[in-house]
Amino acid sequence: MTALDLIAGIGLAAWAYLIVANGGFWLCSEREELEQGKYAEPKIWPRITAVIPARDEADMLPGSLTSLVKQDYPGEFSIVLVDDQSTDGTADVARTIAAASNRDVEIVRGAPLPPRWTGKVWAMHQGIAAASAVANPPDYLLLTDADIGYLPGVLKSLAVGASANHRAMTSVMAKLKCESLAERWLVPAFIFFFQMLYPFRRVNRPADCTAAAAGGCMLVERAALERAGGIGAIRGALIDDCALGKLLKTQGPIWLGLSDRVISLRAYETFGDIRRMVARSAYAQLRYSPILLAATVVAMAVIYIAPPVLAVSAASPANMLAAATYLLMFLAYQPTLRFYNRSPIWGFGLPLIAMAYVGFTLDSAYQHMRGRGGMWKGRVQAEVGRQ
Repeated sequence: MTALDLIAGIGLAAWAYLIVANGGFWLCSEREELEQGKYAEPKIWPRITAVIPARDEADMLPGSLTSLVKQDYPGEFSIVLVDDQSTDGTADVARTIAAASNRDVEIVRGAPLPPRWTGKVWAMHQGIAAASAVANPPDYLLLTDADIGYLPGVLKSLAVGASANHRAMTSVMAKLKCESLAERWLVPAFIFFFQMLYPFRRVNRPADCTAAAAGGCMLVERAALERAGGIGAIRGALIDDCALGKLLKTQGPIWLGLSDRVISLRAYETFGDIRRMVARSAYAQLRYSPILLAATVVAMAVIYIAPPVLAVSAASPANMLAAATYLLMFLAYQPTLRFYNRSPIWGFGLPLIAMAYVGFTLDSAYQHMRGRGGMWKGRVQAEVGRQ
């Protein structure tokens, strides 16, 4: 057996494992829409308060905040928006939207970021404190981003699933925009890779230790969060959603799924926009470890890049093994492409797309070395995440 035969064999074995034994991640079967009508509505609808951290989000709020104030939720529903040191009139836009609605919308002026906190978690902490300081605090907190839009009926559906299953958290991966060339190339793969790392079926099994969440939409049981030590328990987390999912799975069942009805309003027009989004936390995902970074680069090369290269350049049996691996890769990507209404042909480009994400990860490590890791809206937060 030659070295090329070995590499091709490892790639085929890896994809066989991923498809058969990695929680069916590639099927995109965990869907919020499928939750509708599955459970009986509660006799008493739980009280919910949405907490929105917003830093320079004036252009997003007309879509996101408006979609929340228009939710047809039968129970008590209020909103707390934390203006996190914005300079673009975020609070003024929020007040205008609130004044035109019949919802209870409180706007909190965010305090300066203290040491050992990441910005978003600190803003959520302030919003949760305001939501909990009322006479009848909410049963659930909808921790949501300022760039997330909700179609009618979503909040009601989330509340039904959460209360019927006594979940500590119900989280939805928002459907990202997929319109620009950069988005069409890279966005479906972002979801594909996330599900590969955190198979949703495993996340949703109470007995499985896999835990994750999608930070754009997290319906959290307030009592469970308090039992876990509050949001301050993850104060330094750069990847705060997965940290919160891990924390809350110790308190009860959690659920994570995709949805056509929870949508991201933020556009990533260029490849650079997506690079910055990924690079902000990619090295943190590897725990800032050069060893894990090197291992990741090698693994991505063997699993994604080697198959098409060996399929056209190597001798038998390496070329046959590699061709089979490339076919498995192509087939595994199809459900994600269908979810984003993309042509199946994009599946042939997955190796090139994987190379781009390797580059983004290397850039994340480089930015960390420059002291600019975790950069987001003027804040460098990677060092906080290490504490």
